[in-house]
Amino acid sequence: GYNPDAPAPVIWLNFLDGLLYAEDIPTLQEFIGYCLIPSNKGQRMMVIKGNGGEGKSQIGAVLSTIFGTNMKDGSIGKISENRFARADLEHILLCVDDDMRMEALRQTNYVKSIVTAQGKMDLERKGKQSYQGWMFARLLAFSNGDLQALYDRSDGFYRRQLVLTTKEKPMDRADDPDLAEKMKAEAEGIFLWAFEGLQRLVANNFKFTESDRIRENREAVKRDNNNIFDFMESEGYIRLKADASISSKDFYEIYRMWCEENSLAPLKARSFSDAMIANAGRFNLEHCNNITNSAGRRVWGFMGVEAVARPHINGFYDVSPCTYVPEDWRD
Repeated sequence: GYNPDAPAPVIWLNFLDGLLYAEDIPTLQEFIGYCLIPSNKGQRMMVIKGNGGEGKSQIGAVLSTIFGTNMKDGSIGKISENRFARADLEHILLCVDDDMRMEALRQTNYVKSIVTAQGKMDLERKGKQSYQGWMFARLLAFSNGDLQALYDRSDGFYRRQLVLTTKEKPMDRADDPDLAEKMKAEAEGIFLWAFEGLQRLVANNFKFTESDRIRENREAVKRDNNNIFDFMESEGYIRLKADASISSKDFYEIYRMWCEENSLAPLKARSFSDAMIANAGRFNLEHCNNITNSAGRRVWGFMGVEAVARPHINGFYDVSPCTYVPEDWRD
């Protein structure tokens, strides 16, 4: 309940201090405060990203005590794919994705529409007529990586994300198994702390505090997501050439090599292939299943592009440009 005289939530604040960088804590404070009211004026979702084991998901346990039935566990991936998933969030203040899966979203419209909804929205339930309902669920996700879009290159999708990165977990830190329970006991104080964040956000006209790190995180997510476009425009790896062809397997291997040499995270093979097929027109490529690979077999691949670099062979690069080791011999 609301207790204006509740003591400061010392354990909670101490936990956040170990988890996040000091300049990013006000952003979390504002975001949790923002979730207390039924409004989407802030136009943002939040992703808290770490390698795992830092305890970031404890936040969700504490929030469920504060929000009760106004909070739901959900999946950003499911919201993006399933048009019925939105109706489940009607009248909910906060949707928490405790372990966001790392596949890039094929479509972003549903997620964007939830983050930016002002007023009523078209909602659908299975087998029922769609109707207009109130949607003000804010999205908070915990993950080991970034929320990426497969085809949406618009700035809007990335601008809507507040990405917080966790600190490295100290090697010698012993985790308290009762930490969540202790923090839940501070719920009244945490509520006041969040309410203070809400007041700051409102005074700031619903513009969130953003550290340089948060801004840089957003740029990095955007840059990484566009890496297939950068790869296609790179030199020394592939060449666009009308009558040339490449197998999907070799194409992906060269892309992975490019990512490695540029310290970028590669898309999964399936996502890479999907993105290349979706953007084939832009590069004058044709996806077809009658490419002849180096072993003389017919495989899936692309017309209109040829390999310049040679992909890995047992973890080593074949640097000589003219000798190409067939797939069968690579053991």
